[in-house]
Amino acid sequence: AGLSPGQRVVTVQKGPLYRVRGSHVTLWCKVSGYQGPAEQNFQWSIYLPSAPEREVQIVSTVDPSFPYAIYAQRVHSRGIYVERVQGDAVLLHITELQDRDAGEYECHTPNTDERYFGSYSAKTNLSVIADTLSASMAHQVLTRAEGEAVELTCEVSKSTTQHTHLSVGWYRLQGAGENHAEEVLTLSKDFVLRPGPSYMQRFLVGDVRLNKVGNATYKLFIRGVELSDQGQLYCEAAEWIEDPDETWKDISRKQTGRTSLAVVSQGRDLSVDIAAVKSSLSEGETLQLNCVVGAQKSSSRHFQVLWFLNSVEVARVDPHGVLIWEAEYKERAKLGQLRAFKQNNTVYILTIYEVGLKDNGMYHCSVSEVKIPGDFHSIQTNLSSGIQVNVQPVERRMHLSVSTSTPRVVPGEALILLCKVQGATNPVSVQWWHLPPQHPGLWVLVATMDRDGTLTLGSTYEDNRTRGSLRLEKNNSGAFTLVIPNTLDEGDGGWYRCKATEWSRSQSWTEEGETAVTVSSMAGLGLQATLRSRIATVRHGQSFELNCQVSANYTLEEVPVSVGWFFQPSPPTGPYHELVWVLPSGTVAWRAAQPRFQGKAQLTKATTSFGLRIHNAVAAEEGTYQCEVNVWRRNTLTLGPPVATTRSNAVGIKVVLPESKLRVATKESSLEFAGGADTAIECRIMFAQNNSQFAITWYLLPPLADATPLQIVRADYSGILEYGAEFSSPAQQSRFLSQRVSSNVFWLRILSADPRDQGRYYCLVEEWLWLVDSWYKLGEGASGRTTLEFKLPEHELHLEKTNHSISAREGEEVTLHCLLQGARQPTTHLSVTWFWGEDSSHIRTLLTVRRDGSIEYPRESLTGRLHLRHPTAGDFSLTLRSVEEGDAGVYRCQVQEWQQQSEGKNWTLQALAHSGYTQLTTIPPGNT
Repeated sequence: AGLSPGQRVVTVQKGPLYRVRGSHVTLWCKVSGYQGPAEQNFQWSIYLPSAPEREVQIVSTVDPSFPYAIYAQRVHSRGIYVERVQGDAVLLHITELQDRDAGEYECHTPNTDERYFGSYSAKTNLSVIADTLSASMAHQVLTRAEGEAVELTCEVSKSTTQHTHLSVGWYRLQGAGENHAEEVLTLSKDFVLRPGPSYMQRFLVGDVRLNKVGNATYKLFIRGVELSDQGQLYCEAAEWIEDPDETWKDISRKQTGRTSLAVVSQGRDLSVDIAAVKSSLSEGETLQLNCVVGAQKSSSRHFQVLWFLNSVEVARVDPHGVLIWEAEYKERAKLGQLRAFKQNNTVYILTIYEVGLKDNGMYHCSVSEVKIPGDFHSIQTNLSSGIQVNVQPVERRMHLSVSTSTPRVVPGEALILLCKVQGATNPVSVQWWHLPPQHPGLWVLVATMDRDGTLTLGSTYEDNRTRGSLRLEKNNSGAFTLVIPNTLDEGDGGWYRCKATEWSRSQSWTEEGETAVTVSSMAGLGLQATLRSRIATVRHGQSFELNCQVSANYTLEEVPVSVGWFFQPSPPTGPYHELVWVLPSGTVAWRAAQPRFQGKAQLTKATTSFGLRIHNAVAAEEGTYQCEVNVWRRNTLTLGPPVATTRSNAVGIKVVLPESKLRVATKESSLEFAGGADTAIECRIMFAQNNSQFAITWYLLPPLADATPLQIVRADYSGILEYGAEFSSPAQQSRFLSQRVSSNVFWLRILSADPRDQGRYYCLVEEWLWLVDSWYKLGEGASGRTTLEFKLPEHELHLEKTNHSISAREGEEVTLHCLLQGARQPTTHLSVTWFWGEDSSHIRTLLTVRRDGSIEYPRESLTGRLHLRHPTAGDFSLTLRSVEEGDAGVYRCQVQEWQQQSEGKNWTLQALAHSGYTQLTTIPPGNT
């Protein structure tokens, strides 16, 4: 439906299909709508349930190399083949279905069209189910007179989970073989009784019936047997399943053993006797049985003779003397171990050379008379009495012993197994079997050596890419050596059984022996790595070496080994970094995380010892080191995941810098200055390493007792300046300058010093040295304190010094008063500074109005909220807008009076005064 003319369509037998294990299975596939030759090619593949996405190629009509290894042997031996029904249709034959044949089958037709158009493959599912059908019937030798009744019972059962039907039929054999089986009566899968042509009339009148008793018992009843009924009767059961295309398929057939029915004609003369030359024998002797026919005028009559052992037919001789063996005796007859012949018309002989225990039992011969040779209907039949033949076992001369020279190996090593056979005087065949530890009770065939030396490998061991080329060899002393070159894993351990069979014509003797081997996981065989270093502390620029010693309970030189080196800096910054791997091939693989190691590291190897030598150590290589060892099984073709891994202990390496010999002058001193003058603080280095560079940081300790040092400015070893937070404004940076006066003397210059600059000053010197790859700080030292004191002028200013407490609601504004009392000289200029602190012992500058009227805000964030009003002379009150919670604290103002001595001269400080403290408390909005 929906296909265009000329569109290729591949059709395969509709699934899912259910077939029983061991049966002969066919799947059809055809193609239509194709272009090109009338004979199309077909390729069959399977997708196994264990890997439904992976195609496994089975067989092709065009490419002999198409099958994968798992199917190659079966295709080569025609266990699997393709039958071409016509040019565009084929049948896939699987002669003996196996469990591993279950899966999704794909039939593909290679393109012969001018363009791709249509479908080129089709799929169907095949499930393999157990063969649960059984059919059995007791072996009997029955003799009935004409007109007597006979009843035979057949037990048939199945336990298939799928919905199936049974058919049960009875058949009769008379003449030369199974091809002449005649149907007696069958109960079909559709529950319909169907008689054979010869039994139709008797079935219709009720003389031939089939009765089912219970679930599994089927009885054939013949009332009034006739001479034509004699022969070999058996029951055949078939199990049927309905396929998705609504056709019924017999998936299993079972035949029972045969019951011999002899029908004696009333009033006929025929006697049969059986005799043995010797009925009690030992293994290896010859048994001869004679069947003697007694009948009047025997020379002109025609007889057929059947030989039976324990009611099972062995052979028959027809009236012409033609011998026919039953299937299970044909091979022995070909080997000359059996002989049956017609000596004359009344004497028939069966001979068994070198009898064995399987020849024990009750022997009969049955004689049937026919009118003419070739007639299937006998005139009369008679059965001899039975003769019991007893075969006594003889002492077996063959002995074997099984051993191994490799009782414990690791994956990749070879297994060598020895089966020593002694005392055998005839050809010997040997089978080796394996009982894996993970499947106790399930023996797997490894290899077979036939009597002629032909070697056959078990299916699990056919692929030499996994375990190598297995060898089974025989030496002159009768020892059979099995060599498995390359064990895979622990599953190759367990028990190995040697089964030796000595063959002598019709006899065989079998001896068995076992030996155990262990394939130990390499992960459980003590793989350890120990890391050592002769020195744990190295000087900067010195070399050091780490040694990774590896040990295991197997020979490391014979397995692939890789070693990796790991490093974690000190202090740790995260997990260990991979440095480098030495792979089993000898390849060195550096990792990108720590590139500096590659140019200065040396890797060594000596048997089970691996070394890492670091040249010219630097501080960045201080930390902890580890080694990791990976091991693969021997003879592995590709390096997959390792079978064993171990990580060593951690070894710490400390890299020590050169000792600092820095000494800084620590003598205390003091300086007194007048307002407006420039001054300088000295920092002197007494001693240091040659080639050292210095970073100088200047600090101020304000006059308060518990004041925190304030960083003024830092000049690093390259001369770059960094000012502290309190001195970061442009005005402050222009007043405080760090200068290097000589190689070991540094000054802090303070321009236009004023009383705010009072305090104790000191320098902190850092000694820096360039070592190999970077600058390193060797040490530091602080100078003594230099106290800078302000020389107070004789003239005084008067400010209101009364302490106040006020409160303000957050969001509103508040004014803090600073009132100058008394008169001042008209030629002077005033500067004002406001201070704030959480308490009176920790205060800092809010703003400064200099004598020239410029305003300096150390805290830029307050610029928009601070307003210094000057309504009248001497009033320097500060208004704080939009009060915030963090504005609470103490406030204070300082007023300085400056005077220029004459035109062009410096300004000098004439007087200064501090106000009292004002305590400000903030009130949250809405709080009453």
